[in-house]
Amino acid sequence: MCATVIGGTGVALPETVIDQHNLSSLLPEGHGATKALDKIVAGSGIDQRRLAVDPRVEDVASWPTSERMERFQREGLPLARAAVATALGEASVEPEEIGLLCLVSSTGYGTPGVESRLLSELGMRPSTRRLHVGHMGCFAALPGLAACDDHVRAHRSPAVLVNLELSSLHLQPPPWDVEQLVINALFGDAAAAMVLHAPEHGSGPGVVDLVSLTDREHEDHMSWYVGDHGFVMGLSSQVPDLIGQALPTLVSDLLSPYGLRPEGVDWWAIHPGGRRIVDAVEHSLALDPAQVKNSREVLRLSGNCSSSGLPLVMDSMLHSSPLAPGEHGVAMTFGPGLTLNAALLRGQEGTGRNGGPGDHR
Repeated sequence: MCATVIGGTGVALPETVIDQHNLSSLLPEGHGATKALDKIVAGSGIDQRRLAVDPRVEDVASWPTSERMERFQREGLPLARAAVATALGEASVEPEEIGLLCLVSSTGYGTPGVESRLLSELGMRPSTRRLHVGHMGCFAALPGLAACDDHVRAHRSPAVLVNLELSSLHLQPPPWDVEQLVINALFGDAAAAMVLHAPEHGSGPGVVDLVSLTDREHEDHMSWYVGDHGFVMGLSSQVPDLIGQALPTLVSDLLSPYGLRPEGVDWWAIHPGGRRIVDAVEHSLALDPAQVKNSREVLRLSGNCSSSGLPLVMDSMLHSSPLAPGEHGVAMTFGPGLTLNAALLRGQEGTGRNGGPGDHR
């Protein structure tokens, strides 16, 4: 039996919905990139995105970084609160039982900030440990999961992981080249939460192991820096191919110690970083299209939500096709550095009092 299980998940999305097919109408007058942007959108696999700040109403691109950080606190707290409350309810865990609250975000910072305010707003103890995993980008969900897993193993008290990403706050000032147009068309906003606890507390998929791979030779192909007008991303068109090349090593490092091979994995949760990234994973690991359909659907409806993207996929899969006892699942993320992370999960025998992920009744 695994030492840590995922007992509940929760998701909260902003109300503003951007229709991708009308995206070029938002270009500044005279920009001249309508055809280029329409082509990017057509090949993106994204139909819509949820944004915390509506660029049709407010000129985000003109804001200084300080204003963007203030807005992160204002917009992010209610989303994080809603996601965590849902995950706690699904796991049948009371707020005062939480030993660690881990906030993962690469799009907003401030102290006191979202994670400290969540303690009082949700009724957690003042002695609850807090951790902020920051500025790791799209792969950060699994380092956050690893920190929560370590806490549960060491202290046998539940932990909450909340991924809160508001990428809409980092729209850069024009003019925009093709790389920036891709970034502008790709990212969405979301909050997603998980409650992790010991198996005696309730049922859920177990966390078996986590691995990481940093491709330093190609680290500059994806970057994320603090600028005067928000955070600035660099994104090379070679990233999907580089991920595809590195994946066999990462997956072997994860599965081999347990006598597993990719064909023996029942469930794949892939970070929805973009259509070409999901394609690269599918082809590199020889997966069936049905095995990546949840990632494609999250991408279609929400875009790339940075570190919240994988938790959105896991929330979907844990509810629609939970791991049966003895089945194995792999979750993976990719981000700046160039960094790849993966986690091995295993379905557990139902032991719980809840109706959440992994409760097979």
